[in-house]
Amino acid sequence: MNVENFFKGKIKIPLFDEVIANGARKLQNELTKPPGSLGKLEEYAIWMAGWQKKIKPTIENVHCLIFAGNHGISCKGVSAYPAEVTSQMVKNFESGGAAINQLCDLANISLSVIPIDLETPTRDFSEDTAMDKKEVISAMQLGFDSVPNKCDLLVLGEMGISNTTSATAISCALFDEPVKKMTGIGTGLNKKQISNKIQIIQSAIKLHGKKFKDTLSILSCYGGREISAIVGSIISARLMSIPILLDGFICSAAASSLTLFDKMILDHCLISHLSSEPGHAKILKYLKKDPILDLKLRLGEGSGGAIATLILKAALATHNGMATFKDAKVTNKIKI
Repeated sequence: MNVENFFKGKIKIPLFDEVIANGARKLQNELTKPPGSLGKLEEYAIWMAGWQKKIKPTIENVHCLIFAGNHGISCKGVSAYPAEVTSQMVKNFESGGAAINQLCDLANISLSVIPIDLETPTRDFSEDTAMDKKEVISAMQLGFDSVPNKCDLLVLGEMGISNTTSATAISCALFDEPVKKMTGIGTGLNKKQISNKIQIIQSAIKLHGKKFKDTLSILSCYGGREISAIVGSIISARLMSIPILLDGFICSAAASSLTLFDKMILDHCLISHLSSEPGHAKILKYLKKDPILDLKLRLGEGSGGAIATLILKAALATHNGMATFKDAKVTNKIKI
C-alpha cells in the first residue's frame, strides 16, 4: 500500500473492538481473584484483546524495529556525541552488543535494525527544511513496509545523534510549548551545551513557525528520516490492528505528529516508559496517555519498550492462564 493514500483519506482505519474487549473484561471478572486486584495488568490485557480482536490475546510474535537516521542539525553542537556514532551504534546493534540486544533476548523479541541513508544526513533545520516532502514520504513508506504481518505486538525504537533536538522542535511546534521547558540533556549535555541547544531550536522555530496543518509539513521542517519511518510504522500497525509500545521521548514526539491527521490515531499505542527528558511528560499530558514504567530511562533504542513487553507478557499470562472460579471450584464473591 502507498502511504500517501492513507493521508488522502482513502483507507478505512480499524477501530478498537469494544465487543471483544467486553468479553475479555467478563473473563477477568470470572478469574480466581478479587475483581480489579491485578490493577493495570487487567487493563493491559483487555486493551490487547480489543486491538487483536481476540478475547484471549497473544504475545508470541513480538517485533522491535529500530530505525536509524542522521541529522544535519548535529553540525551545530546540539549533541554530546558526533554524528558518526549513529552508524557505529548500528553496527553495535547488528553485532549484539547494545542494551536493546540483551533486553530483546530476555523478552524473546525479534529485533530488526533499519538504517536509513546514514551517509546523507537531513539538512540543518535551523537554516532550512530538514527534508522535502518526497523524502518524508519515502522514509514513511520504508517504516510502513517494515512491519511484519504476523506481529502481535510492535515495539518501536530509534537511533540518531541529535534526534532529541528534532523531537523537541516537533513537540514545541505541535503543543506550543516554550523551548526551554521542553529541552533536556539528551545524550549528556552540560549547561553550556544545553543553552546552545535551546538557542538552535528557538532559531528553527522562528524560521519554520508552529502552525502546521498536516503531518508531512511538520516532519519536513523538523523531522528526521528515522522519525518519519516511525510514523509510517505506526500507520501500518494501525491498519493491521497491531498494538504498539512507543519507546520514550523520540517515538512519542514522532507519533504525536499524526494527531494533526487524526486525534484518535494513536489509540492502538501504549507508552512504554516515562523518559527523563522534560518534554516527554508534556507530550504525554497532551496525548492523555500514562507510561507503563518510570525507570528514569533516557537511552532510546526501544529499551523501555522491550522492558514494558515483559509487563504485557505478565498481563496476558494471568489473563489467559488463570482458572475461573467455576473451573477451579472456588467459591466466588458473595452477591448481596
